[in-house]
Amino acid sequence: MKLVSAIIKPFKLQEVRESLVESGVIGLTVSEVKGYGRQKGHTELYRGAEYSVDTLPKMKLDILIDDENVGSVIETITKSASTGKIGDGKIFVTNIEEIVRIRTGETGSDAI
Repeated sequence: MKLVSAIIKPFKLQEVRESLVESGVIGLTVSEVKGYGRQKGHTELYRGAEYSVDTLPKMKLDILIDDENVGSVIETITKSASTGKIGDGKIFVTNIEEIVRIRTGETGSDAI
């Protein structure tokens, strides 16, 4: 099993979620996060004063899937989240050793 974590631009969330559902993903977790990479931050003007915003709002998607579905999930996220501009995001894939569904006690793929 793998955990695919994707950091994307907030306005792409709905498009990415719909694409994932169409590709067969049955569940995901969404978190509002802030951060920066190459995009750094930006400056804004507020009441005539300029100030620097060091972190940018992003959305983090966590998707738990079987190993054989990793490629299609990555491809789906990449296609639907891309704008072709800096700051489109990143995808991380992590190995998961064990999963337990709290309600039933099911483990492994049955608990996804």
